[in-house]
Amino acid sequence: MVGTVNTYRKVIALTGPLLPFVSFFARLPVAMSQFGSVLLVARTSGSIATAALVGGALSCGQVCCGPVLGRLADRHGQRVVVLAAAAVNAVATAALVAGALGHLATAPLAALGAVTGASMPLIGPLARTRSVALAHRAGSGESVVGAVHSLEGTLDETSFVLGPALVGLASIVAHPAVALGGAAVLVAGFGAAFALHPTAAVTARPPARPRGGAPRARQPRVVHAVRGSLALQGAMFGACQAGIAALTLALGVPDQAAVVYAAMGVASAAVGICLGALPDRVGLRLRWRAATGAALALSVPLLFTAGLWPLYLVVTVLGAAYAPHLITAFALTERVVEPARLGEATAFAASSLVAGQALALPLAGRLAESHGPAAAFAVAVGAAGLALTLALVTRVPSARPGAPGPAPAADRPPGKTAGTSAGESFGESAAYAGR
Repeated sequence: MVGTVNTYRKVIALTGPLLPFVSFFARLPVAMSQFGSVLLVARTSGSIATAALVGGALSCGQVCCGPVLGRLADRHGQRVVVLAAAAVNAVATAALVAGALGHLATAPLAALGAVTGASMPLIGPLARTRSVALAHRAGSGESVVGAVHSLEGTLDETSFVLGPALVGLASIVAHPAVALGGAAVLVAGFGAAFALHPTAAVTARPPARPRGGAPRARQPRVVHAVRGSLALQGAMFGACQAGIAALTLALGVPDQAAVVYAAMGVASAAVGICLGALPDRVGLRLRWRAATGAALALSVPLLFTAGLWPLYLVVTVLGAAYAPHLITAFALTERVVEPARLGEATAFAASSLVAGQALALPLAGRLAESHGPAAAFAVAVGAAGLALTLALVTRVPSARPGAPGPAPAADRPPGKTAGTSAGESFGESAAYAGR
């Protein structure tokens, strides 16, 4: 326990105590906007279909443009990109609130939703990129880098629990417009504070690539597998949302749905912060397989859950598998992607999660409506099974690119390094040999 606390102290020493605080509140609008837009439009238009269309447009904008913002941050530095995105997003969110309150037609509302999603500054991925860069610049070991991922993953999980809870509370006490207006204020204030924090200098624009230089290397195959795994976890989120909503409605306690879903997030965040205690010898390949295997095993009881308190228990326990998977997925991405493309890669990973959730939610909702809550939960179980399959069949490097490998043997050609054990290397290029 003492060692874990000391490791997190090293992380805070790298970032300063203000950066995690600022980045947490700056990422809250991501968790608030989609849910808040659906509630707002449903309240003002009286149409669930219109609300779903606007919420879907917001998600599509985020999925399509998140990686673009990440690439721009890699090329031009986070400061200017986050400042611009936060300003546009605050204005777009305020316009969406005004349009909904003014009973704007569906098409313009959907367009405003798309702009709101497209301009969403993905603070979580960019904060993770910045903190990892600080750790590498300081020469920190893998335990500190792992703690960075654990801390950032926990902040993400906590924001995705607190965000919808704040939206729900504001909707009950006042109006959904208050929640979405609050998101605009948060992104303008804390987004700007995150952009202007002195640590942004570590992500300043890299030196320009010489003309005629070598083209950028293609992403390793494991990166695409991890994105697929995150999309499947997003599908689990969407399916669980639909199943929880359907079951609580059938039990006559629909207001409990948000609380049940929040319980899953609390458990996930609690386990996530504890991952910093795992020793380095527990590699990322093992963590990925263990997390996806646990998600599959712990999701199966959902199929047989029929009461409110059993639902609380099963969902809370299931949440313990989510943070380890998210943290491991981002750690794998950071390990194998070249630093100059890390912002784009982590933004793409986050967008994959959102895309999986956005696609699974309507499908699972329709199944729940036609065949009951268990049908929606079956989508979550199926997604967990596919995620485990990806983890089992994907080859994962056993060390960071550029890490020293074993010395060449006498009978090995000069400059040729030893290969890894089966399943540990990509087998794609010489860059991954010797690990």
